[in-house]
Amino acid sequence: MKRSRKSLLLAFNWILLSVSTSILIILTQPTAPAPAQAPKIETTTPPNPEIPAEEKLRDALRGSSNTETLPQPETSDSPPPNSEASEVPDEPQPTPEEIARQQKLIEADKLYLAGKFAEAQKLYREVKAPFTNSSNAQPERKPAIIDPAQLSPAGKVYWREAAAGIANKLETRALVPLQLLVEQYPEFIPGHIRYAETLTQYDRKKEALDILERATSLYPEQAELVKARVTALDKAEKWMEASLAARQFAILNPQSPQASEFTELAEANLKRYKSHIRSEIRGNVISNIITGALGYAVTGSLLGPFSALDSTILLLQGEESVGESVAKQAKKQLPLVVDEATLAYVHDIGQKLANIAGRKEFKYEFFVIPEEDLNAFALPGGKIFINAGAIAKTNSEAELAGLIGHELAHVVLSHGFQLVTQGNLISNVTQYLPFGGTIGRLFTLTYNRDMERQADILGTRLIVASGYAADGLRNLMVTLDKQKKFSIPTWISSHPGGNERVNYIENMITRNSYNRYAFEGVERHAEIKARVKKLLQEKKEQEEKKQRTEESKDKNLRQ
Repeated sequence: MKRSRKSLLLAFNWILLSVSTSILIILTQPTAPAPAQAPKIETTTPPNPEIPAEEKLRDALRGSSNTETLPQPETSDSPPPNSEASEVPDEPQPTPEEIARQQKLIEADKLYLAGKFAEAQKLYREVKAPFTNSSNAQPERKPAIIDPAQLSPAGKVYWREAAAGIANKLETRALVPLQLLVEQYPEFIPGHIRYAETLTQYDRKKEALDILERATSLYPEQAELVKARVTALDKAEKWMEASLAARQFAILNPQSPQASEFTELAEANLKRYKSHIRSEIRGNVISNIITGALGYAVTGSLLGPFSALDSTILLLQGEESVGESVAKQAKKQLPLVVDEATLAYVHDIGQKLANIAGRKEFKYEFFVIPEEDLNAFALPGGKIFINAGAIAKTNSEAELAGLIGHELAHVVLSHGFQLVTQGNLISNVTQYLPFGGTIGRLFTLTYNRDMERQADILGTRLIVASGYAADGLRNLMVTLDKQKKFSIPTWISSHPGGNERVNYIENMITRNSYNRYAFEGVERHAEIKARVKKLLQEKKEQEEKKQRTEESKDKNLRQ
């Protein structure tokens, strides 16, 4: 009885101490972190130009160990290759048709980079099959018009009828002509804006956002259209999406006289988002203190209370602090690839996408893990880990960019940080249960389907804006579907179904007239891909050798 009273008294004292400490923490926390600078990694030198292009491609596709094609960096800690080792046995050799197709893609890439877009697109169309579930034809985008006087007679009728319906507050009479107007005359910018505004008036906000999303995809350079979307997202309390939409307009249109205005809009919405998240964290402070105190009363251990308080302090410090903290642990526990050429390749792709993603305050870093399965994960604040298998199993730079763009989208949309914030209390409660830490992490790290769809959409937009073929992420989904045998690939096990994702990405590309006949990046990818396969093979041989050595030791001990 005395012990119980003592425990309760100590718990009460802990609550008083924690409350006062937490109030001090909240009052002294900085409101915004300083902008971070991306790390610099030097790119590798190009491969030996004396090797004929077709022979070089064939060697790369077959995973050749030719030292001229795959020079070993001095800093690599990989051991020299085993002369008795064979290449990966289950890798089928490329057919002459596949080699010819890859060579044509390389030629198209060179034309595209040289600015000869029409010639490049002709070659791309020759080797890229039509989408299976949607029309391959993409309507030509007409020049935007602002003045209703430029509409055709039918368009003018729709515009007048909609105005009359709005004036008389008749929902059907207003919405039907506006729907016909944007469908038949998508180049008429005021039509999209008026349609979205009218839908919002009748409490159809989601449809309004969909209309503006599609319109800004078609005409991303139209400032008034983008501003209407930013305003609609703000009113829907989607502050992060509003901030990104405004930031990307400013980044992609630096010469626009309204670029500075959009930068201010981006900052204002980002501030609203951060204020909202911080208020949620502060709201959890007392709950965390109580769970910590109860844990102390039950277990007699101070680990729970201090863990609860530490996690709250970490969250209040912001996304980058959370990501940096977890990344430090990950880098200690995970083996990492140190091959300079591979890291430079991934870094180049990642930074190209990050530069237009809209979150300059993060320090973006990209790490490669020497694992064979196609997988990747992102931490809050811009730390992204990619399995080497993601390079080895993709067919082009555009596909790998699709994967990296998807993970970057999770970062810039703050998906991970939102889940960490929501899971903070769960983690603090479950730490007192058997396997509680694992349960808490599972709650924290599982993205929902809406988040996955948002990452697919934004990821595709990022690769399009970076000049890659629009179907890079879509093709990655097809690659995953072809490679899975009897098990679901790790990267899509917690995501929407493969066919479902392929379908809606195809529809998005077709509907928004995104260009899928743009840069694929086949040649350099094939070279790095062969390099990575060699690294993975060496790692496998090392593991097998270690296992044989251990088995031999065990056998000798038994004898």
